[in-house]
Amino acid sequence: MNIRQRIQQHVFRLNGLSLNEFDISQPPGDPGLFGPDSIIWRVHGDFTSMMCGGISALLLQMLHPAALAGVWDHSNFREDMLGRLRRTSQFIAVTTFGNRHDGQLLIERVKRIHLKVTGVDSAGKPYAASDPHLLTWVHVAETSRFLAAHLRYKNPSLTLPEQDRYYHEAASIAEALGAQQVPKSCAEVEHYLQVMRSELRFDARTADVTHTLMNAPAPGWQARPVMNVMLKAGISLMPDWAQQMSGYRVGRWQQYWLDRQINLVAGTLRWSIQRGAYQRAMLRMGREP
Repeated sequence: MNIRQRIQQHVFRLNGLSLNEFDISQPPGDPGLFGPDSIIWRVHGDFTSMMCGGISALLLQMLHPAALAGVWDHSNFREDMLGRLRRTSQFIAVTTFGNRHDGQLLIERVKRIHLKVTGVDSAGKPYAASDPHLLTWVHVAETSRFLAAHLRYKNPSLTLPEQDRYYHEAASIAEALGAQQVPKSCAEVEHYLQVMRSELRFDARTADVTHTLMNAPAPGWQARPVMNVMLKAGISLMPDWAQQMSGYRVGRWQQYWLDRQINLVAGTLRWSIQRGAYQRAMLRMGREP
């Protein structure tokens, strides 16, 4: 096995394709829920920016006490952080790039799981993962960080209409899960995040889970330095006000060196990954990745 294949193997240990439950390469010609001409295929097709954005999304989502309580009460994230990462990655990969049947199947599965996730948050307020308000928060926190990472580390030239189109496309998944009043443009997302700030907080429970995430195990010792850089990038991709809330903040010079490191990592990973979800989906459609 050459170095390119070894790097790709380490990457696949992190993503949902390692679960081998869905075949994104089949059936030929099935465009899935979006198709190869969508913006969401372009934004979700880059492993490096999606990893950085995904970490940032988790950090931002956990600032909402109800979202955090669902993870705290119903997840074995401490013992299986990589497993949680793989399952989340699988959902994104299959709903974005998989065939239509598998995408809809996974959405229905997650909806059934959400019905079982209920409880009381750290302030004594009842929560339910199926609550449309909470679903919208989780979705916006996620997609806004994916787009922020794409703009910083993959394609800063993505136009505003294309960014708006990304939000519009991605909203269909959130709505299928039960979210309501989902913002579908950059302006709407920015307004939504400002409105939601009054519901967010960083307390002892948030600090505990954040510490667990920031110290998550790498799939191998060779991947540890890359994971450390991506974790720092996840912090830096949060809005400034969210960084201030969490106490984790990346300064201007730190950002400069961090971006250089991420771009180096990205170049290596893009060279190595030849059979990722995007590539498999493009070949399914008879197109060159």
